[in-house]
Amino acid sequence: MARIFLVDDDPDFVEATAAILEGKGHEVVKLYDGDECLEKLKEVRPDLIVLDVMMPRLDGYTVCKKLKADPQYSSIPVLLLTAVAANIPTTRYTQLQGMETEADDYIDKPVEPEELVKRVEILLGKS
Repeated sequence: MARIFLVDDDPDFVEATAAILEGKGHEVVKLYDGDECLEKLKEVRPDLIVLDVMMPRLDGYTVCKKLKADPQYSSIPVLLLTAVAANIPTTRYTQLQGMETEADDYIDKPVEPEELVKRVEILLGKS
């Protein structure tokens, strides 16, 4: 069983996605912003972080950059979730920023549950 940090500011998305991942036997730690993710890392080490990009306070790009720059956390796979592609005209985020973060994978929202599970399993090495 893998421990997965699920970080998104949308509580409905977090609950629904956590239920899917828990149904596959994973332990899901539900977190609602980037700061909360970085704080929780001091207590618990996940096997994978599923990280939304567009969040208040600390966005997913910034969290991912911090993780990948820190030797203590750089090996933890990060799956970025974003609606950026659909929102480029109305958002300050860009797809280029996503590529610059060294995230291990990148998936657009809305995401199909089967696709999310497939990407998670690949990143956990269970493809």
